[in-house]
Amino acid sequence: MCAAPIADDRLPQPLLEAIARRGGVRSFPANAILINEGDTTDSLYIVLTGRVKAYSSDEHGREVILGEHGPGEYLGELSLDYQERSASVKTLEPTTCCIVPGADLRQFMAEHPDFALHLTHKLIHMVRRLTGQVKSLALQDVYERVARVLNELSVSQGEQRVIPRRLTQRDIAERVGSSREMVNRIMKDLTSGGYVSLRDGHIVIHKKLPSAW
Repeated sequence: MCAAPIADDRLPQPLLEAIARRGGVRSFPANAILINEGDTTDSLYIVLTGRVKAYSSDEHGREVILGEHGPGEYLGELSLDYQERSASVKTLEPTTCCIVPGADLRQFMAEHPDFALHLTHKLIHMVRRLTGQVKSLALQDVYERVARVLNELSVSQGEQRVIPRRLTQRDIAERVGSSREMVNRIMKDLTSGGYVSLRDGHIVIHKKLPSAW
């Protein structure tokens, strides 16, 4: 019988508790750097509370967000190949993590094939998501990428869609690989057209976004 696909990247509770016993728990304030791109460390970070983002940046400080992670999700698994870290990780809010040393992680994988299977599914999901991002950057214009982000992050609330987390124009720009100024122009036009508005700091989508800008 084939194993059922995982619904998301969160570890099942029994696996989470088992691997957490191999590491130590640390708390971090908002905007703390957990991993620096290029580091040679190999620990696995399991998010227990809070939220973090994985991103890459250039020498000018410009960033592109690769993903966000919350409770039950883990980061740093790519260091299993003993290579440098491929991305940086920063907390978005006060966050608590369980940090598992690389040697303990490798031993845990050998003893728990169900974790290795979960990791395989997670990496497949990540490749699919990053492939979609590359496709979007290559084939869509900035507006189409902004509309895609707004639709993906929003959830239905009656006849409207709302983005649960507070999303700044800089956040959007970092996600779509554009400037904040361009995103500002797009959001102004969507607002004046009655497509979106801000409610208590959250973006509300009132009707289907236009296919082109």
